[in-house]
Amino acid sequence: MSVPLLEQLVEAFRVLPGVGQKTAQRMAYHVLERGRDGGRRLAEVLGEAVEKIGHCERCRDFSETPLCPTCASASRDAHLLCAVESPADRLAIEQATGYRGLYFVLQGRLSPLDGIGPRELGLHTLGERLAEGEVQELIIATNPTVEGEATAHYLAQLARQHGVRPSRPAHGLPLGGELEYVDRGTLSHAFGSRGEMP
Repeated sequence: MSVPLLEQLVEAFRVLPGVGQKTAQRMAYHVLERGRDGGRRLAEVLGEAVEKIGHCERCRDFSETPLCPTCASASRDAHLLCAVESPADRLAIEQATGYRGLYFVLQGRLSPLDGIGPRELGLHTLGERLAEGEVQELIIATNPTVEGEATAHYLAQLARQHGVRPSRPAHGLPLGGELEYVDRGTLSHAFGSRGEMP
């Protein structure tokens, strides 16, 4: 016996992160009750994106072309390379900072228990890129989680092997935050990595 289309639609929405059964039901009902044109457009664009968007050969970010626009741009500083865990992290840095270097998107972080090792993160490709001699500094912008810190340590060793200076963005207290509301881990890390005031 085949599964009813409505149940299939609800299950299809559940593939999205953070979408549980109730949210998936609301999405499915909304598309069917009020958003059929939007649903058709979503299905069309989603199908096209899944077929046509791959990864940049140079940085592993999402791209419709062999080289993404960032890697293809002559105005970026090729001496700076920023390693991030995900395309979303790259976009956050791009939108919030004045960074004009290039990127390497790991598409994850080292997690041996989940079967994610150096090969899955493309670290052989990163090593080859560092060996070219153009990159002078590798900015390691992995998340401050246990896996992110382990990945950062591995990347720093890889950079040093190729004569590239590794660096790490500062982690600590948020601008405008109040100490009493900062979690213990962040506060401890901020105190442990404090620097002299100018």
